[in-house]
Amino acid sequence: MMTTTYMPTLSLAHAQKKAQLLSSIRHFFLTKNVLEVTTPILSHAGNTDVYIESVQAFFHHHGKKHTGYLHTSPEFAMKRLLASYQVPIYQICQVFRDNEQGGRHNIEFTMLEWYRPKFDLAMLACELEELLAAVFHHPIKLQQLSYADAFEKYAAIHPFSASLTELKSCATHHKIRLDMGVDRQGWLDLLFSHLVEPKLGFEAPTLITDYPPATAALAKISTDNNGHLVASRFELYINGIEIANAYDELANKNELLARFQADNALRAKLNLPTMPIDYNLLDACDDLPVCSGIALGIDRLFMVLHNLPDINHAIAITSERA
Repeated sequence: MMTTTYMPTLSLAHAQKKAQLLSSIRHFFLTKNVLEVTTPILSHAGNTDVYIESVQAFFHHHGKKHTGYLHTSPEFAMKRLLASYQVPIYQICQVFRDNEQGGRHNIEFTMLEWYRPKFDLAMLACELEELLAAVFHHPIKLQQLSYADAFEKYAAIHPFSASLTELKSCATHHKIRLDMGVDRQGWLDLLFSHLVEPKLGFEAPTLITDYPPATAALAKISTDNNGHLVASRFELYINGIEIANAYDELANKNELLARFQADNALRAKLNLPTMPIDYNLLDACDDLPVCSGIALGIDRLFMVLHNLPDINHAIAITSERA
């Protein structure tokens, strides 16, 4: 009996449109004099983020077996190039995140990432708006909403002043059954994913700004207009789907090292593997220019461009069938 399990989940018509999307992105950055770069997919170091799982890969070098990691983002290596080149750079590449499967997730997916020396987040948001206009083929006006305002609008609770008890009560009220224990940021993430995220970006592509410091990752920390400490970052949402994530990049190597070590301490507490720290990135921080950077999921962008119900229809061969 003939089997069709070899067949791609991305149709030929959509494959042609996705090729056009990639071409449009490259043309956009060419006209902006942003240098396209390529960095290794396999690294000796890994992402320490507690909520991102790296895919391990074993390889031999000089006759010795080593454990490596497929990058979850080209961020670390691109910052090493940025520290050396001191010019705007971008990359389109495959990235990997273990245990991520579903209607909006695949273990392997396509990411666009770019870095702009001397850009702040407002300037980067303007360039993102231009890029979206180029790929949607019509003018785009981004809406902006702070993390706190989004919570108050859609969950009727203030994320920075609400007590842990209030966060739990909000979840119970909305029949969210998961229990995050005493993890305050865990409760906020849970409420955001269930109550806020599904409402974002339907009227217009929307930037959520001023996230809690616990979500800073590699972003700087600043103070908002109400005196709350916030992460200097934004995320782009379209039709309830997170499309992009941007940082005002932290270049203080001592603070970055402390964050990586804190991640690994929490990983150990949660019985997760600790990750080798990228000391090459830390060394590069001394020469890293003041900059902002952004990562954008191309498969998800393609989904919203063509109203696809599932990311499988935006990827030629999914991890499950690879």
